Amino acid sequence: MQGFTIVDLVILIVYLAAVLFAGLYFAKKDMKGKEYFKGDGTVPWWVTSVSIFATLLSPISFLSLAGNSYAGTWIMWFAQLGMLLAIPLTIKFFLPIYSKLDIDTAYHYLELRFGSKGLRVLGAVMFIIYQVGRMSIIMYLPCMVLGSLTGISVNVLIIIMGVIAIIYSYTGGLKSVLWTDFIQGSVLLIGVTFALLFLLSHLDGGIGAIFTAFAEEHKFLAADQPIFDANIFRDSVFIMIVGAGFNTMGSYVSSQDIVQRFTTTTDTKKLNKMMLTNGALSIFIATVFYLIGTGLYVFYQQNTLPPAAAQDQIFASYIAFELPVGITGLLLAAIYAASQSTLSTGLNSVAASWTLDIQARLSKKELSFEKQTKIGQYVSLVVGVFAIVISMVLANGGVKSAYEWFNGFMGLVLGILIGTFILGAFTKVANTFGTTLAFIAASAVMIYIKYGVPAGTVSIWSYSVISIAVSLVVGIPASMIWRKIKGDTSVPAPNTTIYKN
Repeated sequence: MQGFTIVDLVILIVYLAAVLFAGLYFAKKDMKGKEYFKGDGTVPWWVTSVSIFATLLSPISFLSLAGNSYAGTWIMWFAQLGMLLAIPLTIKFFLPIYSKLDIDTAYHYLELRFGSKGLRVLGAVMFIIYQVGRMSIIMYLPCMVLGSLTGISVNVLIIIMGVIAIIYSYTGGLKSVLWTDFIQGSVLLIGVTFALLFLLSHLDGGIGAIFTAFAEEHKFLAADQPIFDANIFRDSVFIMIVGAGFNTMGSYVSSQDIVQRFTTTTDTKKLNKMMLTNGALSIFIATVFYLIGTGLYVFYQQNTLPPAAAQDQIFASYIAFELPVGITGLLLAAIYAASQSTLSTGLNSVAASWTLDIQARLSKKELSFEKQTKIGQYVSLVVGVFAIVISMVLANGGVKSAYEWFNGFMGLVLGILIGTFILGAFTKVANTFGTTLAFIAASAVMIYIKYGVPAGTVSIWSYSVISIAVSLVVGIPASMIWRKIKGDTSVPAPNTTIYKN
């Protein structure tokens, strides 16, 4: 057990320097407005696709997916199959709309569809609050793990991560973010795949030992785990796939950090390739993580457990104490990479949403492209520093419950946005009044279910299904009644729904 060595530290430092250099290399000095937020059209689709993958795979997933299968079964793996629902629906219905409208942000669509600046600002505000909190947590948790394994101060790790992400997000805009995400995602894919192969080669029985654990110890799926239950409020494999599918579709359709990637091109063929490649990479890496988790379960039945072997740290502990010197540094850099890619994406998407959705909408005079760029850079700087401070407060306060509370509440409310987008895209009758009322009703229902109903009564995987249903049940009649009262016979703007106008 060699742990984290000087060689690993050098590799980690060299890696971080390389990422910073790459971000600055791809930066374009004279950006004008939307180039800062949408790129300059020169980034290949496959780079953007890996960037989406790197953004969605947060370091929380990196640390917990292997931990889940190590301590339990593969039940959570089925949530990844939700992509088989989310990707076809997004490709079929939403990407053609976004491509034809050439939207600037996810919430730009709401203004075009409903003719409402208010809905656009509401969507942007919800996203920004959620994203700032998410960035802080995504910096704090991995740095806590890395700090315990490397002996480096957690505050130092947080500051380094934040500063590097701020520098290339500030100077290079989306183009730098996309290319650095591509590098980070590639390191992660290669490194984790190597870790699996190395683990399998050191298992008595190889991959066969994992399949033995599946058969004899029910490590794939518990014997009493229901595959299907007609009651969607109960946990089952079916509702997990469906619920995760709608959650993922919510990210693809209504979360600016992902939609921002779709604004880099209006070519639907490229957009479709982005989605399919991202889906394949995500399911592949999730499968690798779960194989690693079960492999570690078998490995540590055959060998001594390392220090710091808590569930969510088991993979990081294996990296530090079992992998060859040098590879350890590269793999721990991959954990750091997962954090940085999510952080840099968050900074640029918040800057875009604040500038284009809020400041440009509420400003009395039109903002020049140069002004938009300056505002975006200033916002990414301020938000980055703020996220670093919040992350350090979390790390030094040890407030893990804050993470659970924040994701439980804000993730819930942000998820409700998908109901608003579905109302807009799938109905012609929905208007600003009905959609706003639906958003309020869905938020109230979901907050009650989350905090007013005994835990375990309603499956978390049914949340998205319930919120979409409430949005439609409230939004459509409310819009029809409002139209009747006002004598409103208006129709949606061209290309804002799935129907041909």
